[in-house]
Amino acid sequence: MIRITELALPLGHAPDALPAAILRLLGIPAADLLDFTVFKRSYDARKKNSEISFVYILDVEVRHEAAVLARLAADRHVGPAPDTSYHPVAHAPAGLQERPLIIGFGPCGLFAALLLAQMGFRPIVLERGRDVRRRTKDTWALWRKKQLDPESNVQFGEGGAGLFSDGKLYSQIKDPKFYGRKVMQEFVKAGAPAEILYVSKPHIGTFRLTGVVSAMREQIIALGGEVRFESRVSDLLIEDGRVAGVQLADGEVLASRHVVLALGHSARDTFRMLHARGVFVEPKPFAIGFRIEHPQSLIDKARLGKYAGHSELGAADYKLVHHACNGRAVYSFCMCPGGTVVAATSEVGRLVTNGMSQYSRNERNANAGIVVGISPEQDFPDGPLAGVALQERLEEQAFALGGGDYCAPGQLVGDFLRRTPSTALGKVLPSYKPGVRLGDLAEALPAFAIEAIREALPVFGRQIQGFDRDDAVLTGIETRTSSPLRITRDPVSLQSLNTRGLYPAGEGAGYAGGILSAGVDGIRVAEALARAMLAEQTGEGRA
Repeated sequence: MIRITELALPLGHAPDALPAAILRLLGIPAADLLDFTVFKRSYDARKKNSEISFVYILDVEVRHEAAVLARLAADRHVGPAPDTSYHPVAHAPAGLQERPLIIGFGPCGLFAALLLAQMGFRPIVLERGRDVRRRTKDTWALWRKKQLDPESNVQFGEGGAGLFSDGKLYSQIKDPKFYGRKVMQEFVKAGAPAEILYVSKPHIGTFRLTGVVSAMREQIIALGGEVRFESRVSDLLIEDGRVAGVQLADGEVLASRHVVLALGHSARDTFRMLHARGVFVEPKPFAIGFRIEHPQSLIDKARLGKYAGHSELGAADYKLVHHACNGRAVYSFCMCPGGTVVAATSEVGRLVTNGMSQYSRNERNANAGIVVGISPEQDFPDGPLAGVALQERLEEQAFALGGGDYCAPGQLVGDFLRRTPSTALGKVLPSYKPGVRLGDLAEALPAFAIEAIREALPVFGRQIQGFDRDDAVLTGIETRTSSPLRITRDPVSLQSLNTRGLYPAGEGAGYAGGILSAGVDGIRVAEALARAMLAEQTGEGRA
């Protein structure tokens, strides 16, 4: 197979333009082109007011491949295609009795369970929340009726926090073994659109993702795995520095010497339990801020120029960063084109926001977090759980500012910059449900964060015209950008530094930051656990 990179064709090109371009580039007759696959397609919008091009990476099958590669050896855009297929690292031995436990059924737990099931290890998944159907109902109850279920919401339940998001499937992680390709292929097999395998910024969207996740659950069960909902782990059993099993909130004990901790970033009670049990944890940086909303048409025009609204490009996104004079970094986070701001709390009396898009991305507004980076050294130096306590304090404050009924505090950008409380909306209508109560957001975050965001917004307005328009809406607050701690693991065995057999993984453990990276980490941990179990069974080593 031959890999072709950076093949550019104009937007709206004819279907036969790709094979014709391949033939020209490789200098071969049509009869020698056997097949080709689009591995990646992105677009170049640097000349958005004159021409936007699609840029392709292609895998091509031709006759006389070796001769073609030799003839084009000097062309940096042509070379042998890498092997991106997935190869299992182990298979459970016949008669294996012990079953690994997986705590959490977000993207990381989902892929850890799927891979272990595919390798024959019959994992047991323990998820504190409910299945996607019931979880969706519970989540809508908060958004529509202000009724929060602390165990079934945007944070907890099948699919994890990524279920109620934009469903983004791209990441900047290093992936030399192409685990990300395995994640995408499994999603497509479970019903996701095939285009996620090749578009540069793939996404599924919430409603489609629910069906994909439930189909993958059924595959895990069909392969001998087990998925238990409403099964909150209340205690970790440790004997002589090694995990021995878990205890559930209802008192049931499950024994296992191999446990994957695939927690979400909001499993605060579990974080505290792990710390109390002596599992090594340490604080890590995260970010706090607001959600900002603009008309999606404004973002499209700024990013795509005359091509704004083109059906092949879809809703435009953005990524912004500013280093403020007070030393803080301000950046856009989890940008959701054509989406909505959603209530994302999981705890009574606390308020936090997030962003979400459907597959169509056709809602009126664009939204993103505008957040300020914070660190343990500067902002929460009092131990590994200090970041959790800071999040809780800010969320309680936001709950009170919003009126104490899960409405969110909000302010117009112009008023925020002028230090004036907002009393009326402009043309931009906030999408957050149950609702937004206007006021002064200066009280919602520490002074250094408010100062940095006030400095950044006009800078962003020079990069995207209208970004700092007077009636753009800020909604508070965003605190759960990532886990406030890391459950640190050995870089080789992927086990806890001081608790053998315990595999911290995914976003809650501080090793991922989105659906794709969490899924990839789930695969890595599943492989490490499978190798360890196999070595124990064959007497070649200990986990």
